[in-house]
Amino acid sequence: MTNAIAPPIVRLRGVGKTFANGTIALEGLDLDVRSGEFLSLLGPSGCGKSTVLRMIAGLASPSAGSIDWSDAQSRSDLGYVFQDSTLMPWTSVFNNVWLPLRLSGLSKADAATRIEEALSLVGLSGFAKSYPRELSGGMKMRVSIARALVLRPRLLLMDEPFAALDEITRFKLNNDLLRLKAELGTTVIFVTHSVYESVYLSSRIAVFASRPGRIIDTIDIDAPYPRNEDFRHSALYAERSRAASTALMSAIAAEDHL
Repeated sequence: MTNAIAPPIVRLRGVGKTFANGTIALEGLDLDVRSGEFLSLLGPSGCGKSTVLRMIAGLASPSAGSIDWSDAQSRSDLGYVFQDSTLMPWTSVFNNVWLPLRLSGLSKADAATRIEEALSLVGLSGFAKSYPRELSGGMKMRVSIARALVLRPRLLLMDEPFAALDEITRFKLNNDLLRLKAELGTTVIFVTHSVYESVYLSSRIAVFASRPGRIIDTIDIDAPYPRNEDFRHSALYAERSRAASTALMSAIAAEDHL
């Protein structure tokens, strides 16, 4: 089954979000998140991309419209990776990854195997006893990803996780993320400002404009996985990057004319 005909895990219909100060973050948003896809939300700052993630995660409620899940399990079966690694600096990598399992009532002993598996997935098997201050920015983000993956989520929400990293580290983590997705079969929703990152990673891109936040274009990236540097140099990558860049410029131009 291709992602184009895969059933949605979650469906947003007519979703709006207005904050207490009167700011309209989103209005009339329709979006299906399909099982198994890598969906990027691409758009300028302030267009509501992160708000969409927060509402899907249940951290915020829509002011209008509906968010419907395929089943009750799907709604609780998700992991969240924030832009900042949000690690607890006073404790070890092991304990940081243990946190969501600890909150669900699993003891450290019972969680140990799953923690070790998650750290192995992100290439940090030898760093369980390290502290965040001893890690590079890229390694801290790997710990954050491991903490989300330890829950073995069906849906992984990622809010600009690589934005603060240098380009070499970002490219490496892009490749690692695609490998993890292939191994785990997880559906991913990925917020980014980067056209090139969105094209490299995604099976589909939803391009947002702001004031109010809304989707103005969707772009299918019909290139097979796994992807590597050959894809970055391909004609398809160049064409989809141009299409995404044009859509993003249209989003910015629409905002400038409001």
